[in-house]
Amino acid sequence: MKHKLLHTPEGVRDIYNDECERKLNLQDRLRKVLKSYGCRDIETPTFEFFDVFSKEVGTVSSKELYKFFDREGNTLVLRPDITPSIARAAAKYFEEDDMPARLCYTGNTFINNSSYQGRLKETTQLGAELIGDNSPQADGEIIAMVIDSLLCAGLTEFQVSVGHVDFYKSLFLEAGFNEEQEETLRELISNKNNFGVEEFLENLPVSRELSALFAKLPSLFGSAVILDEAEAMTSNEGAIKAITRLREIYRIVSAYGLERYISFDLGMLNKYMYYTGVIFRGYTFGTGDAVIKGGRYDRLLGHFGKEAPSIGFVVMVDQLLNTLSRQKINLPSEENKVLVCCEPGLEMDSVALSKKLRQEGKSVTLLSLAEGRDIFSFAARNHLTKIWHLCKDGRTVCSRMTEDGTWEEEK
Repeated sequence: MKHKLLHTPEGVRDIYNDECERKLNLQDRLRKVLKSYGCRDIETPTFEFFDVFSKEVGTVSSKELYKFFDREGNTLVLRPDITPSIARAAAKYFEEDDMPARLCYTGNTFINNSSYQGRLKETTQLGAELIGDNSPQADGEIIAMVIDSLLCAGLTEFQVSVGHVDFYKSLFLEAGFNEEQEETLRELISNKNNFGVEEFLENLPVSRELSALFAKLPSLFGSAVILDEAEAMTSNEGAIKAITRLREIYRIVSAYGLERYISFDLGMLNKYMYYTGVIFRGYTFGTGDAVIKGGRYDRLLGHFGKEAPSIGFVVMVDQLLNTLSRQKINLPSEENKVLVCCEPGLEMDSVALSKKLRQEGKSVTLLSLAEGRDIFSFAARNHLTKIWHLCKDGRTVCSRMTEDGTWEEEK
């Protein structure tokens, strides 16, 4: 019978050996950061009712959802985004709670991207949500958490780019664009197409001042000086209020001593329509997309029955892991990983030694020696730092790996 290898469907992949260990290590490190800010764990289902991710919620478009039916005929979807699930759960379980809730999570999301986009359809997200606090202090805390997460991951060169939904929405409202015009302009601004913006506005009844600001939006990014430049170009009350909020957030992040990792992008737009205030993305070398995304969503919980201002972020774990590899950043791995091997007849002794070492906190791989087995190559491949070899003559030989990758016997 011919042996047939089964492959994964398009857009998903197996993760194993060193890569899987690095990913879990990264998740553990990030989770410790979130816990240090007082976040408590929450898990939500992998699939939900369709309404949790409907157009009214403002998340992924319907055509990109994996949809199926239960026995009662209800439409279910694999979650494309965890934030709406957290909002649904928080509205239910924290309905009577008037104190802020800090929640964190890890889970996989599923988006049926076009095969031409070259993106995975299943990805891991790790994030935090601060629910019930609409203050600039909350915004600053979440952004500080983002920066500390990236630092903990091992990155040193990165920027968290911060914008504000109300800045550009106030300008759109002032211009009086219809839905189609707004969508066209959003795309031009997102693509940083200054000339396209100017050409689009030529035949529209928009004031010279407003046209100049729209044309400038794709290039309104950089240090805090950008906020002064934008404020000088508009008298729009909503836009000025957004700039004031960004200045306050910058002051709070500065109190954390993390302001050098912050930049501003007033032309930043987001495809998730549930965002209502500050939005941000974390960028670094080795990837063209953001490794962290987030923002304020003050009306999302109201869709599920509880009015509560909220803000959160998500780490794109797979994207971040690939970036760390491209930047040749190796996270410290577990150092107490050892190999215990024995010659035939000494199996019980090896079990006793393994038990003792595990009680000391070591991770032990137990191996019976067979003829021709190269224990040193096996240990090196599996990143084991010590070998305990039980010999027939009663000796126990302990070898350790040196810094240059060779093995030496410990006396």
